[in-house]
Amino acid sequence: MGVSQDQNSNAAATIADQTSTNKLSILVVSGRSGSGKTSVLNILEDLGYYSIDNLPLSLLPNAAHKLVNESGIHRIALGVDIRTPRADLSNFAVTYASLKETYGSHAVQILYVTAQESTLIARFNATRRVHPLMSQDIDSDNAKHIAFNLPAAIKKEVELLEPIASHADIRIDTSSLNIHQLKDSLREHIGMDNQIVINLLSFGFKYGSPIDADFVFDVRILPNPHWNPELRDSTGLDTEVGAFFLDYPEVAEMMGDIDKFLTRWLPEFLHNNRHTVTVAIGCTGGKHRSVFITDHLQRRLADAMPKGVKVLAKHREKVVGSDIRHSLIY
Repeated sequence: MGVSQDQNSNAAATIADQTSTNKLSILVVSGRSGSGKTSVLNILEDLGYYSIDNLPLSLLPNAAHKLVNESGIHRIALGVDIRTPRADLSNFAVTYASLKETYGSHAVQILYVTAQESTLIARFNATRRVHPLMSQDIDSDNAKHIAFNLPAAIKKEVELLEPIASHADIRIDTSSLNIHQLKDSLREHIGMDNQIVINLLSFGFKYGSPIDADFVFDVRILPNPHWNPELRDSTGLDTEVGAFFLDYPEVAEMMGDIDKFLTRWLPEFLHNNRHTVTVAIGCTGGKHRSVFITDHLQRRLADAMPKGVKVLAKHREKVVGSDIRHSLIY
């Protein structure tokens, strides 16, 4: 399957609109069974790629067109392996040339994952998985089925994947890599820095502590605007509640201590292969104190964090009018 001239024109227009921060990247990910192709696709997904695994090669142009032109997705990882039809493998050069012609030679790359034969055998034995070619393979010349043992299947796969491997822009040998080293290698090859999202979450202890929090700060020892009848219906986002807290220096002191701790330690997660960190700040009802501190900390940390760290503020207990409503989804 190919793409029409109209599709090519639309794709070219889409690429022309890409900015330097929204650069189009189409990675065709392939490799030997057991070498870590699935792990590579998972890592790329964590890095912001839209990943599709086990796609027939003949469908690559149409899949790329739909994702780029119809959905506006600019980072795409398309996994292809030995399970694709044999005819597709033999015609890979044509498919690859079509992608490059449509989206540009710099936008399309082949990432090929491999490992030493002894490593692959050890991995298959350890996981007790069956190599795709061990069940049955078809010899199209003689129209018969051929069964392979593991070493023979591994060797045969190299031969069948050669049309893809010969065009590889990036080759990664995973024989001696753990998952963290593999991620570092991928980031280096595709030119992406590690990024992490810091979620600051206000909540009310009376509704339960968030189970996914990495850090929990309890601010219930601070003065509570709830006991002021004029502030009971307000929230920590309202100016009158902020004015209330100005009369209590301990509020600023606690916020400063939390800020100092987070400013010191959150950047370290950049080097620890993390993608998100949740910092929960709780008061009794999740309406005044925790909301106020979460909102102010988000502003401080957004300015203080290094490149690659994004800081978001969320409030779990939703405020509607004069009622605070607990939300299980946030």
